[in-house]
Amino acid sequence: MKFLDLSKVHVRSGTGGNGASSFRREKSLEYGGPDGGNGGKGGDVWVEAVDGLNTLIDFRYKQHFFAQNGKGGAGRQMTGRDGQDIVLKVPVGTEILEEDQETVVADLTELGQRFCVAEGGNGGWGNLAFKSSTNQAPRNANPGLAGVERTLWLRLKLIADVGLLGLPNAGKSTFLAATSNARPKIADYPFTTLHPNLGVVGVDNAEFVVADIPGLIEGAHEGIGLGDRFLGHVERCAVLLHLVDGTSETIAEDYQTIITELVAYDGPLADKPRVTVLNKIDALDTDELAAARAELEVACGGPVMAMSGVAKTGVTDVLRALRSVIDKSKEVAPEEGIWTP
Repeated sequence: MKFLDLSKVHVRSGTGGNGASSFRREKSLEYGGPDGGNGGKGGDVWVEAVDGLNTLIDFRYKQHFFAQNGKGGAGRQMTGRDGQDIVLKVPVGTEILEEDQETVVADLTELGQRFCVAEGGNGGWGNLAFKSSTNQAPRNANPGLAGVERTLWLRLKLIADVGLLGLPNAGKSTFLAATSNARPKIADYPFTTLHPNLGVVGVDNAEFVVADIPGLIEGAHEGIGLGDRFLGHVERCAVLLHLVDGTSETIAEDYQTIITELVAYDGPLADKPRVTVLNKIDALDTDELAAARAELEVACGGPVMAMSGVAKTGVTDVLRALRSVIDKSKEVAPEEGIWTP
């Protein structure tokens, strides 16, 4: 299944049915009077977060959704049938945006949560509703109200506890594959990850969800490389896992590149708790590891953990550190800053 996290949809609610203008005429009834019924209400358009979906691919092939119109009223005080609602089923974590792609209409973060994006028009009144002591035989009836038509954007932000950050080939996909059943593409060239991946990770009889997004490069906020469009998928995370390639000759610059992109990104990512990890230590000897770790500690101004996703060295310690931050975030509001062991 292809991954799609942004889609444009056009919705229209149903128009209300017209009220009827009718008079009761029966041989045995001398004065029948008005008996026109009201029109039925137009159908609503709803967006609902459902289980079993992790992409908006269904909205690539169908973008127009119209609810049913209400039926008109009839004689003998018969009210028209209401129009049928229509429900757009989306993954949990979907935001509904206005056409400007900035104004948030609703954020569906819980399973079963639903939101009405277009309410159907009310049905018109029949002439029976206008009967009064001074108007015994009204002949006027109201038309139904028109439905609402609007253009919206659906934007998916994955629900995960941990977000993986790093330059291309920093070892993010290797870490996800080594710690979960996820099978992301792994290769020795940049940008092997082209769309976000989710994996369920377990440590000490506890599980949490990790999201791997395509690597960032300098200028990502300006659209360079794959840009920063996937950073939205880690906005909801409790903690960020920043992986830095220990075999790089520019460790400090690599770290600062990611931090600069987080700050440039318009969102709360720069203030989220982070666990900084020096990766690929299986390719370093003792002296090289000490020098690389010291350089990274100076760059980030805090503690640095070390691990190897391939050899699984230090992976458990990293998972425990992540779990500790996640547990704290569930007890109290997440604290801003960098993780401290």
